[in-house]
Amino acid sequence: MPAKILRGKIALVAGATRGAGRGIAVALGEAGATVYCTGRSSRKLSRKLSRPATPGRPETIEETAELVTAAGGHGIAVRVDHTDPAQVKNLCARIKRRHKGLDILVNDVWGGDALTEFGKPFWTSNLENGLAMLKQAIHSHIITSHYAVPLMLGRGHGIIFEITDGDAFYYRGNLFYDLVKISVIRLAFAMARELRKRGVVSVALTPGFLRSERVLEHFGVTETNWKQAGKNNINQNSADQNDAPADFMVSESPRYVGRAVVALAADLKVKEKSGRVFSSWGLAREYGFTDLDGTRPDWGRYARRKYGKYKICDEKFYSYWVPGLVELIFPDWF
Repeated sequence: MPAKILRGKIALVAGATRGAGRGIAVALGEAGATVYCTGRSSRKLSRKLSRPATPGRPETIEETAELVTAAGGHGIAVRVDHTDPAQVKNLCARIKRRHKGLDILVNDVWGGDALTEFGKPFWTSNLENGLAMLKQAIHSHIITSHYAVPLMLGRGHGIIFEITDGDAFYYRGNLFYDLVKISVIRLAFAMARELRKRGVVSVALTPGFLRSERVLEHFGVTETNWKQAGKNNINQNSADQNDAPADFMVSESPRYVGRAVVALAADLKVKEKSGRVFSSWGLAREYGFTDLDGTRPDWGRYARRKYGKYKICDEKFYSYWVPGLVELIFPDWF
């Protein structure tokens, strides 16, 4: 991938503190972009309150911004709670004042790991936690897009990314988790329909088995020695999560999905992909980028070989979406 292909582009990564969000922000920095790195975990706030915004996690948006700048871009850290419309409105006003507009929006706000109860029926799950997950990981995306998209209009280009889990319509093991991950795919589609004549593309994107900070900690390794986790040759998952060390050997760093974002953002024909969901591994095959170690992890191929075939969102699947009845009745709405 050519260096600095996004020089001069302005990006907002909402939820850039850690995991996929941090990987995406740094990859955008590699490509030369100016990247607003937002989230609730701020170094300044942690010092003031003597505790991090996310219990047990030390990462901050300032660290992410520094990594963006070190990678060759310009990282700007801004503490924002994306469930608060006023804070998001102020952020977007700041971007407009300084840069006149926005080219890339990444909706990656999540924060649901501690709230998810996999394998537990919804009528016995913690309702308060489930509803909080919907607010954190769906409402925040809608709020952010509401205020950020006007900054993208009239520039002749622009792309929105909804970060999800999985490139298919299958059930995801917990009602609330399932609603979040399917809903953001649907958000990408719905926004694409309303933006299709306005020069802004909207897609959903999933990483594979992600080597996030939390996952590395679970396996007791670091990004430097992560392959040590596979030495025990265990091929079985825990009862409540996908954590077989053998599966972890097919994992990807957060930078991999970040490079997928860069590839799409730099593609002059990306409009043809608007409204669809893509995977890091599928885009790696298409665009030729690699992970940090030069490999090209393919979680989808591995999962089908080990666990069995499942259907992804393909041409037949999308054919059921367009045209819809409302679009046939009111073709000029958008």
